[in-house]
Amino acid sequence: MAKVVAIKQQPVKTKQSARAKAVSDRPSRSEAEDAVRTLIRWAGDNPRRPGMIGTPARVVRAYEEWFSGYAQDPREYLSRTFDEVAGYDEVVVLRDISFESHCEHHLAPIIGRVHIGYLPRNRVVGISKLARLVDVYAKRFQIQEKMTAEIAGCLDSVLKPFGVAVVVEAAHQCMTTRGIHKLGVTMVTSQMLGVFRKRLETRHEFLSAINLRGAAPL
Repeated sequence: MAKVVAIKQQPVKTKQSARAKAVSDRPSRSEAEDAVRTLIRWAGDNPRRPGMIGTPARVVRAYEEWFSGYAQDPREYLSRTFDEVAGYDEVVVLRDISFESHCEHHLAPIIGRVHIGYLPRNRVVGISKLARLVDVYAKRFQIQEKMTAEIAGCLDSVLKPFGVAVVVEAAHQCMTTRGIHKLGVTMVTSQMLGVFRKRLETRHEFLSAINLRGAAPL
């Protein structure tokens, strides 16, 4: 039976105080619903008509789900690890982790998938925790470049492996449903740390494992 190791995290006062301030500044549910009504009126419709009278409440509930990542600490999902791995010392890859996020510039959906690889240093983390790590960052307002770096940085700082690799592929509806209206466009970002940055063969092993060019369409 594998031994579970809990990683003790040091509190980060600046992040905690920033989070507390964000909570204290958060509008009430009633204020949020009023804001939705204002946007409906600005768009040219009547929020009081029968078909839309319940829309503000539904939108606020949707926001609670879409942006639940602000209430979660991604490091907590990586705090339980397994150190009995029978000498396993090769790359671990979890690919095609689906996600839905929202662009911080237009609040439009970003739909895509994440591929994560790391080279363990004596301990591994449960694969479901990697998917949860992605969800925490995805369920916030994002730009893809920042989200890619955040996932890699968190995994690297908590597990301290020999290296971390993250590739994100996504379609941005701020580009497909407005503005330039270009369908079928996919953005690809990557963050390579440790051996994945320094050793070309390790990076190629990861990229081959995720089969980037051969993946199913989004």
